[in-house]
Amino acid sequence: MTVAAEDLFLAFEDGPAVGTENADGASPVLLICEHAANRIPRSLGNLSLDHSVLQSHVAWDPGAYEVALRLAGSLDAALISARFSRLVYDVNRPPDSPQAIRAASEIYDIPGNQNLSAGQRNARIEAIYRPFHETITGLVEARAAKGRTSVLVTIHSFTPVYYGQVRPVELGILHDRDARLADCLLDCAHRFTARSVQRNQPYGPEDGVTHTLAKHALTHGLLNAMIEIRNDLIRTAAQQAELAEALSGMTGCALNALGVPTAKTPIDRSD
Repeated sequence: MTVAAEDLFLAFEDGPAVGTENADGASPVLLICEHAANRIPRSLGNLSLDHSVLQSHVAWDPGAYEVALRLAGSLDAALISARFSRLVYDVNRPPDSPQAIRAASEIYDIPGNQNLSAGQRNARIEAIYRPFHETITGLVEARAAKGRTSVLVTIHSFTPVYYGQVRPVELGILHDRDARLADCLLDCAHRFTARSVQRNQPYGPEDGVTHTLAKHALTHGLLNAMIEIRNDLIRTAAQQAELAEALSGMTGCALNALGVPTAKTPIDRSD
């Protein structure tokens, strides 16, 4: 029997490449967290990186998964997350992108990602990228078959200092060519948070960060947005709860403005 490359790449002990929680949630929102984890498959060791690098923002989005999980509970929304580090494969990049498997990230070289063969790259694509996006496609299609729409919202965090530059933005609402949901989130933001909220910051579609949205939402006309949270604001459980509550309110407010029925009514915190 022939063993597929992806089966060799992930050991049984690694577990699945994708996590799905609350798949039957009543909310139309489908939350996606592409950079939820900093785990490395056993077959790659530690990519020849120090522990400190694997704990840093180059390996994952610290706090993003915890916020997404709380938000899923608040909205009664489904959540799909990647279970391995973006240094293994960044599922928010297509297979032909140089950023999908980085040989270097910010100031760090990634030795375990250098000089990979086509076969080694393909093994990661098949083991990490394809299952992740097939899971999203499967859930969106299953909902559509039941007459349910999906609103895609991806949750990320970003470092306060990047290449030595301080980033004053605290919360970013990102979008590609479809700005419907982002516009309403920005209009609603001041009612639920005093944080500095900006459009397409600290990244924008020109940086290639909207791949998941483009692949699953833009091609089907689904409402969508990407949310970036500065990671120093979500280091503790209390901070994560605060931001999740604000995002829950903003999301409910935005969907109400767009006429999309929601499972729960947002609580206005502006008073």
